Amino acid sequence: MYALYGHHFSSYTWKALIALYANEIDFEFRPLDEDHPENVAVVQGAGPLGKFPVLQDGDNLIFESTTIIEYIANRSPGPEMLVPHDPDAAIGVRMLDRVFDNYVMNIMQQAVNEYLRHPENPDPQLLEDVRAQLRRSYAWIDGWLEYYPVQGQITLVECAAAPALFYADWVEPISDQFPRLQAWRAHLLSLEPVARCVEDARPYRANFPLGAPDRD
Repeated sequence: MYALYGHHFSSYTWKALIALYANEIDFEFRPLDEDHPENVAVVQGAGPLGKFPVLQDGDNLIFESTTIIEYIANRSPGPEMLVPHDPDAAIGVRMLDRVFDNYVMNIMQQAVNEYLRHPENPDPQLLEDVRAQLRRSYAWIDGWLEYYPVQGQITLVECAAAPALFYADWVEPISDQFPRLQAWRAHLLSLEPVARCVEDARPYRANFPLGAPDRD
């Protein structure tokens, strides 16, 4: 049986969890907190910077959420085709995975990090830069959605997009200027594997440094 090391409030933990839930894969969730130092020790030794999530499969320790999903897709295929078999289609899915990690989630994280460093006096220029970059990403994704079939599927794209858009909207709300993106975010949050992550993370919302909104 797989074991996943992570935290229920972590966006990248969500990303791996969505894939596991979507393909109905048996696994044990091993939380990272002060009550489980043995789990923290595994993660610290798994990769160069000790980041999570980490998937354990026997003696194999797989880190980086995208790689975890690729591993699951190869080793434990299920009802959802997380990564297409067709090489060209797979390239497109992997490209969008990078869009949501690099141009949504990692941009949003800059604002979170600034509030963690300077909770009483975050740099207003940095925050505005983050929000401007998110709006630019929103515009691109809204245009891309015109051609993307939304049919209830869960692929690597949805695994990356759901947590990225969930938290990014807390930093820079997705406005009516991006109606397709607004609708898709709502659709993603309605998917059972994603909704499960939202509920599991709900007790930790007070930890969001910008203040979690009273929605979602």
